[in-house]
Amino acid sequence: MSDLEKAARDAVDAQANSEQVALILAVLQAQQLNQPQQPPVPPPAVRPAGSAAKWIGIGMGGSVFLVAFALSAVAVAISAVALTVCVLVLRSVWQDVRKSG
Repeated sequence: MSDLEKAARDAVDAQANSEQVALILAVLQAQQLNQPQQPPVPPPAVRPAGSAAKWIGIGMGGSVFLVAFALSAVAVAISAVALTVCVLVLRSVWQDVRKSG
């Protein structure tokens, strides 16, 4: 079988395949035309992004956080003062012990 005969047979097969594809497309288009049209589905309702309750909750949470932070800062300051006083008293006692002994 020559190359020309192979090419001719391939061309005939391609033509037959093209006719089959065209027939399938025609059947699909006919099916789509026969189907009842469905109304488009509306998108889901969008809820408002911010509500007053959410922002009130955020404000209250932030306030509680800031009050806790302020109280911890006061506790650190009181601890620093107490430690300083303790060190000064101990230094004074140590100097008295060294002078008297």
